Amino acid sequence: MPFLKVVYALTLYSRRRDWVEEKLLILSAVFCIDVCAYAVMSNHTHIVLHVDDKKAKRLSDKAIVIRWHKLFKGNWVTWKFIEEEPLSESEQLMFSEYIAKYRQRLTDISWFMRILNEHIARRANKEDECTGRFWEGRFKSQPLLGEAALAACMA
Repeated sequence: MPFLKVVYALTLYSRRRDWVEEKLLILSAVFCIDVCAYAVMSNHTHIVLHVDDKKAKRLSDKAIVIRWHKLFKGNWVTWKFIEEEPLSESEQLMFSEYIAKYRQRLTDISWFMRILNEHIARRANKEDECTGRFWEGRFKSQPLLGEAALAACMA
C-alpha cells in the first residue's frame, strides 16, 4: 500500500496541538499504521501514514485483541479469550469474526482518524463546556505514489 498524506482541517489552540501529537503516538503504537511525519498547524494538520498490512497479518489473535482492548472495552468473548478460558464452538465462531473485524480495522485509516477525531473533540468540548463537532469536516487523503511525492510531502 502506498504512503498517504492526510489533511484534516481543524481549529486548534496552541495547547491542543500536544493533544493531537500524544494521540497520534498512542494510535501508531496500537494500529498497524505508521505515522511517518506530521505537522500540526494553527488550523489544520498534515499526517503522512503508511499502512502495514503485513504486520497485521503476522499478529497473533491474542495480540490483535490486546491492541483492540487498548482502545475499546471489548466484549465477554474477547475477555474470555484473554483470560484463557475455554471457548465453546459458538463462542469460537464469534471470536473468529471479531478477530477478522479487528485485524481489518487496525489497518483502516478511517478508523485511525475516527479515534483521533473523537478523542480531540471530547477533550475540546469538555474544556469549552460545549458539545458538537470539533473538526470542520471529514479528513482528505491522497496517495503518495513515489519517493519524490513522499519526500516532497515530508519536507
